[in-house]
Amino acid sequence: MKLLVVEDEERIASFLEKGLTAHGYAIEWARTGAEALRLGAGPEVALVILDLKLPDRDGLEVLTGLRERGATVPVLILSARAHVDDRVRGLDLGADDYLAKPFAFTELLARVRARLRPGPAATGVLRAGDIHLDVLTREATIAGRAVSLSEREFSLLRAFVGHPRQVLSRRELLAMAWGMDFDPRTNRVDVYVGPARDGPWPARDGPWPARDGEDLRGTPWRRAD
Repeated sequence: MKLLVVEDEERIASFLEKGLTAHGYAIEWARTGAEALRLGAGPEVALVILDLKLPDRDGLEVLTGLRERGATVPVLILSARAHVDDRVRGLDLGADDYLAKPFAFTELLARVRARLRPGPAATGVLRAGDIHLDVLTREATIAGRAVSLSEREFSLLRAFVGHPRQVLSRRELLAMAWGMDFDPRTNRVDVYVGPARDGPWPARDGPWPARDGEDLRGTPWRRAD
């Protein structure tokens, strides 16, 4: 299921792309209003996440343009404009939801799920080797065997499986599993990933990163598959 992220700030767009991809969504990024109007009306786009401060035009103009072109795609405005008048205007112009920055990624994800719920359901299944994750039912199987994971373990595993062969820093893992509001000095990732690597699955095929050189403070992790 493809989501269109309309955001000119690369840091935020990258954060959204990594987090949403880890939850089974395909992401397309539009940096300008013109790109958003061209891409947003495409039949393959299931939802638009729209910033209002764009370099070439106001995001509300993009919203109005999409609706004037007959696009019925759900639009979630994600903006630093947090005043009630801004939220009311955005919703009146055709937005389906409005979330102010700064935001918690978990809340954004819940709003995305809510907006997509009435439409065609996504398969929501991530696969890496013999690991299968159903992000809708939150069930995990490894080598055909069901594995019981806590909410946080599932989120971390989803981050690794959703980014095969990519290096993920502690900061990125914290953002994906704990949301945007976190203390970057925390050792939460170490606490969860360390014991999980000794979990009830073969070390060679396990979902967690190998130990080779990756326990050093500040060193990122990645899946080998």
